[in-house]
Amino acid sequence: MKECALPMALFCKLLNSNQCTGISFVDSFALPVCHIKRQYSNKVFNETAKKGKSSMGWFFGFKVHFLINHKGEVVNFCITPGNIHDCNEKVMDKLTKDVFGKLFGDKGYLGKKLFEKLWNQGIHIITKIRKNMNNKLMNLVDKILLRKRGTVESVIAILKKFFCIEHTRHRNPINFLVNLCSGFIAYALKPEKPSICAKKLLLLK
Repeated sequence: MKECALPMALFCKLLNSNQCTGISFVDSFALPVCHIKRQYSNKVFNETAKKGKSSMGWFFGFKVHFLINHKGEVVNFCITPGNIHDCNEKVMDKLTKDVFGKLFGDKGYLGKKLFEKLWNQGIHIITKIRKNMNNKLMNLVDKILLRKRGTVESVIAILKKFFCIEHTRHRNPINFLVNLCSGFIAYALKPEKPSICAKKLLLLK
């Protein structure tokens, strides 16, 4: 596995660098490497993995940040320690490289600074608002597309359930990387992906 790590990482990057279509979805998910109660006894990832919190609670491991187009194809992705926030500046710079148009995300991507930065890059990020925020008018097409954000959740479910990128039996960090890359490669080669029909929505504009 160590010998095939570099070629597989390059092949994974090649397959998962699809073209942006102007309608993109961004999200992240946790990849625990052990139970949170065993974080201090984990010797394999004690220098790389970090404690983080997701919607499911605390975990010890890594985060996978990724961006897909409306066809369900992965445009870009990166791996960070578990304590890195979704809207981290370096992470977003990497994910949004060569991206344009509308970008839909969850409430974790709310932020005036991030919105202004992406706007200057030609990207309009659209998220839901928190309960304590003032409501704002939204374009009908944007509102419908925001409801389709579940597409990215379907991609996460496929990666975890069918391609088994999440397990806690790794005995080497390189094996972890190879397993993750193989999951993304298998997804890229999957003929049918979760997608939305954007042509009809664009006609409403």
